[in-house]
Amino acid sequence: MFRLPKLTALLAFLLAPVAALASDNEAVTYFKLDNGMEVVVVEDHRAPAVQQMVWYRAGSADEPKGSSGVAHFLEHLLFKATDKMEAGEFSATVALNGGRDNAFTSYDYTAYFQRVAADRLELMMEMEADRMKNIRLTPENIRTERDVILEERNQRTDNSPGALFNEQVNAAQYLNHRYGTPVIGWRHEMEELDLDDALSFYETYYSPNNAILVVSGDVDPEEVRTLAEKYYGVIPANPDLPERIRTQEPPQTAERRLVFRDARVAQPYVTRSYLAPERDPGDQEKAAALTILSEILGGGTTSYLAEKLQFDTQIATYTGAFYNGGSLDDTTFDFAVVPAAGVTLQEAEDALDAALQSFLETGVDADQLARIKLQIRADQIYARDDAERVANRYGRALAIGLTVADVQAWPGILDAVTADDIMQAARDVFDRRTSVTGWLMKEEVTQ
Repeated sequence: MFRLPKLTALLAFLLAPVAALASDNEAVTYFKLDNGMEVVVVEDHRAPAVQQMVWYRAGSADEPKGSSGVAHFLEHLLFKATDKMEAGEFSATVALNGGRDNAFTSYDYTAYFQRVAADRLELMMEMEADRMKNIRLTPENIRTERDVILEERNQRTDNSPGALFNEQVNAAQYLNHRYGTPVIGWRHEMEELDLDDALSFYETYYSPNNAILVVSGDVDPEEVRTLAEKYYGVIPANPDLPERIRTQEPPQTAERRLVFRDARVAQPYVTRSYLAPERDPGDQEKAAALTILSEILGGGTTSYLAEKLQFDTQIATYTGAFYNGGSLDDTTFDFAVVPAAGVTLQEAEDALDAALQSFLETGVDADQLARIKLQIRADQIYARDDAERVANRYGRALAIGLTVADVQAWPGILDAVTADDIMQAARDVFDRRTSVTGWLMKEEVTQ
């Protein structure tokens, strides 16, 4: 049975500089197959289980205009028949072998995974490699699965005022970039998706030279290499894989505002988003400063905004700040404020602006910064116990162009962030000309 060390020993461990912990990083092996497929193996022999993930550098932001939702649509279709398996057989086989599987689509990637006993890895590779190039689709597959994704949009988006509001905020933030189009797609375009749309996206992007294999858990790197060469290595690369060039945003020179009204809104709230830089290969310092800034301003009940708006003035019942630098192109830094009873949305927005201005004037509290770094260190250390989180961390990073070295340098970069770095990042990002302010409110009743 695992026993926690004494409190003093635990604190000493967590307070150790992250740079000193770098040598204690995951045991990672990286190599490329001859056909261009990248492979990352993360060893963890504490449990006889393994996670296989295949990431494609193809997400909703890579879709052709007019075919929004096709990346997510194709994700569903990959669970249909292949040349070797019937529809549904893939997941049924995983379950029969005591595992679980799923997939997900984002703006920048699509990923498929299985979590199984370590001795079932070869079977998982055989099946995953099969559907990389051998899916067999029928018009009936297209009709039924198109209905499935339309119903998914209905449940998750169309029936949620908050989700519809977020779609409009993103569309206002990104006028030209595909991040302004929802991952699931616009309904009117989803309704027109057909077999040709799915196969075109599949044949363009589902190739080994556009994929990353991540295997984490109780594995030997050389055995993974042997299996990867046997199953994935025989698949030809796509010589016509397009360069990953996207339409970019023009300079945003005017703040944007929107009001979304819906009779179903139970709790009105205010959001504010600013364009912000993402993590880039060999250049993660700004993203690190913004990561810590989001925790300082809105990371829970001890955050700056919670203190100012929830406790000092009781303007709000909830405040939050959010930043995720894990994207290929410019991301956003976001705020949300839920006003207290009797407080208008305008008063809540004014209070947010006043709090941000106060922060820019007073700066970072040293004790709070130290506490947040301690929390980040603890989370990074304990995350190593979860093979799924480990595999996700490396897969997401490589899918947006980062390297294994960037992933392993990230804890040290976070730890090296100074108060001056954070304040400079705040001054650079909090420019109202690159912002979108949104109000979600109940539909006004007309007499």
